[in-house]
Amino acid sequence: MPTAFSHVGVCVSQLERSIAFYRDGLGFSLAERHEIGSQFAALMELDEVVLTSQFLRRGDLSIELLSFSQPEAIGGGRRPVAKLGLTHLCFTVDDVHETAKGLVNLGGFLVEGTSTRVPVGDAAVELIYLTDPDGTRIELMAFKAPGETPVS
Repeated sequence: MPTAFSHVGVCVSQLERSIAFYRDGLGFSLAERHEIGSQFAALMELDEVVLTSQFLRRGDLSIELLSFSQPEAIGGGRRPVAKLGLTHLCFTVDDVHETAKGLVNLGGFLVEGTSTRVPVGDAAVELIYLTDPDGTRIELMAFKAPGETPVS
């Protein structure tokens, strides 16, 4: 039985760009960095592997950015939210629109038409989707007090 959640791994195409996105845009701090080689090939179900593993932390959450040299990373783009498996990473922020603008400036992509405000009792929650530079879906969520008007 697990005792604690360790981390989420995200494959990235440009490590420094992704570090800036998560560090500067979402408040993560750099943590340990590892150069990974063939000792992890079997674990990763690959014949050969050469990659840089960069951990970032924010509170109790750790993200491991995986930047492959060998094999070349494949895929990319936003995956459908109804596809089985991991769908998104969600972050609570003060202002979804301002945070989204900052993340777009750091290489993220706004998912047009996803800005949503849902009443919760007398208050509300604002939500919006964007992606990191490689297409990992990011949900931003802000709780709004009663009477607080939405920001557009």
